[in-house]
Amino acid sequence: MFDPVPAARPASGPAPRLSRALLSPWSRLSLLVVVLLGAASTMLLFEPQRLLASGWPPELTGGAAAMVFGLAYGALTVAFVPRPLLNIAAGALFGAQTGLAAALAGTVLGAGVSFMLGRVLGQDALRTLLRGRLLTAADGVLSRHGFRSVLALRLFPGVPFAAANYCAATSRMGAPPFLLATGLGSIPNTAAYVIAGSEAASPTSPVFLAAMAFIVLSGLGGALVAWRRRHRLGRDTPKD
Repeated sequence: MFDPVPAARPASGPAPRLSRALLSPWSRLSLLVVVLLGAASTMLLFEPQRLLASGWPPELTGGAAAMVFGLAYGALTVAFVPRPLLNIAAGALFGAQTGLAAALAGTVLGAGVSFMLGRVLGQDALRTLLRGRLLTAADGVLSRHGFRSVLALRLFPGVPFAAANYCAATSRMGAPPFLLATGLGSIPNTAAYVIAGSEAASPTSPVFLAAMAFIVLSGLGGALVAWRRRHRLGRDTPKD
């Protein structure tokens, strides 16, 4: 009586094929690479390190200046500008307290932007590249114990800031624990660099020397933790 309704066929033609190609994991990864290269090139042209020599624009003062600096800080970290340089600039421009607040806000902002870029544009393609034993083990640790792992990475510097952001983005870790761990774990070292920047005019003062000693000791501690973690990951990963 009634003819069967034919099953819907997938759309064909150049437009659907082009759409699938543009939304494929490798196309999104390519877009991520282009965005990051463009950001890094822009920062090289503008030379943000000149702020340390020329100071902050005089038309920006007080809280507004600190807010703008925090936004710029976040954008610069996405473009791979080293955080120690930005932290020193925050202390030199705004003093210890305001500089620390601006630097921490910029740190969380930059980490969040990098995490979302990596999650949306790069996760599907990058996960297929995690073939090595150490990379697979690191992915498992971040997926199961993301908060404490990121907290340790931020407390003991050694892994580059941007690399940690994109590594976490490829894991199954959620954004809220990643941002919370980043904010809490970044406080000690960020404070040390900001204080050093605020006291840079008095390099022999006890405050400056204490800040530099903390930076050196935390760096050594980070190297030790990274070495132990690397060997632990190597032991815990099952061999083929």
